[in-house]
Amino acid sequence: MLKIFHTADWHIGQNFYGYDRKDEHLFFFDWLKKQVKEHQPDALLIAGDVFDSPNPSAESQKIYYKFLHEINAENPLLQIIIIAGNHDSAARLEAPNPLLEEMNITVKGMIKRQQDDEIDYRDLLVPIVKNGEIAAWCAAVPYLHQGDYPPAESYVKGIELMYEKLYGELEKLKTPAQAVIVTGHLQARGAHLSEKDRSERAIIGGLECVSTDVFANRDIAYVALGHLHRCQKVAGHSNIQYAGSPLPMSFAEKNYKQGVNLVIFNNNKVETIERISFAPPVELLSVPVEPKPLYTVLDELAKLPDGEITTRSPYLEIKALLTGPEPSIRYHIENALKGKSVRLACIVANKSGSDEPLLNTIKYDDLKEIDPMEVARIAFRNQYDEEMPENLVKLLQNVIRELRNEILY
Repeated sequence: MLKIFHTADWHIGQNFYGYDRKDEHLFFFDWLKKQVKEHQPDALLIAGDVFDSPNPSAESQKIYYKFLHEINAENPLLQIIIIAGNHDSAARLEAPNPLLEEMNITVKGMIKRQQDDEIDYRDLLVPIVKNGEIAAWCAAVPYLHQGDYPPAESYVKGIELMYEKLYGELEKLKTPAQAVIVTGHLQARGAHLSEKDRSERAIIGGLECVSTDVFANRDIAYVALGHLHRCQKVAGHSNIQYAGSPLPMSFAEKNYKQGVNLVIFNNNKVETIERISFAPPVELLSVPVEPKPLYTVLDELAKLPDGEITTRSPYLEIKALLTGPEPSIRYHIENALKGKSVRLACIVANKSGSDEPLLNTIKYDDLKEIDPMEVARIAFRNQYDEEMPENLVKLLQNVIRELRNEILY
C-alpha cells in the first residue's frame, strides 16, 4: 500500500487587499505537518504555485524553506515532489536542489534538454520509493511555457505531445506492479471556474483547455493537478483531481472547501481518495450578501461584532447599490466600521438596476487583472449610458498596442 498527499497553489506571499497573510500560511503549514504526522503518507506532491510571485520576498522564502526543513526533520522517510506553477520562477525554485535532494525533496521547474537539444524526458520521471523499492513513478510536469514542449501547431497540442513522449519513456521504466502518478499545472477541460473571479481567469492566461483525454484511458493511477483554486475531480474522472488552494485567494473563493487529498494506492491502482478538510483561520465576509442601498449597508455594518483588529479578524467585502457616483461612500463606511473587529478589504459598488460595478469602485485587484479596453468601455458606458462607438474603440486599441510595444522594447 502506498499513500500520498496532494496539495497545490499555496501562493506564499500573497498580499490580500493590502494585508499580509504570513500568519495564515504559518497556520496552514502547522496544520499540514500535523496531518502528515497523523496519516503518515509516503510522499507529498505539491502541484505548483508555491509562491504568489516569481520574485518572492525573503520572508516568504524563509516560511517555505522552514516548513520543508521541519517536515523533513519530523518525517525523514517522507518523499516530497514539487513542481513549479505559472506564478513561480522555475529557476529560483530549482536553485537549492543540491541541498533539497539531501532531504529527499525533488523540485521540477525547468525543462532540461540534451546536447542534441532534445527534451530530457527522463529528467521529469521521479521514482517514489517505499521500503527501499520503487512503488510508483511520478511524471513531475511543471507549468509549461512556450518552447518547453515539443514542436507543435498549438500550445494544447504541444502539451499533449509532451505527455505522450513521457508515457513512452515511462513504459521503458515501470513494471506492472508500479503505480503511475502524473502531475500538471494547467487548466483541464471540464474543470469548474468561478464565474465572478477575474483573478482565476487571469491565472489561466487565456490559454486553451487541455483535454482529459491526455490522461484518461491510460495506465495512470492518479493525476495530481494544480492551477485552479477549487478542489474538484475533472469531467467525471475521480482519479483526475485539483487539490485546490489552502487559502481563498479572492472573495469569489470564500465558499471553496480547502484541504488536501489523501490518495491510497493498492496493487498499482487507486483504492481510496479522501479529502482532508482544512479550515482557514481567517473568515471572508461579504456584507451584505447581495448589493443593497448604502443606508441598508450601514445598518448591517452596525450589527458587526465590536472588538480589536488582529491578524485573525475577518476580511470584509462590502457590496453597495448606488443610484450614481457617491464620493463619500468610503468615509461613511469607515465611520460605520470604527471599533468593529473586521478588516475592510474592498468596496464593490453597483449602479442601481445593473450588475456592472461602477468604475470608480471596482476592486483594486480586479483592476490590475482586467484588460484596459474593458476599463474604457465601462467608463464610457457609465458616462454616456451607451456603448462606445467603433471608431473610438479602434483608436484606443491602437494607443494601447503602441504603449505595450514601448513597455516591451
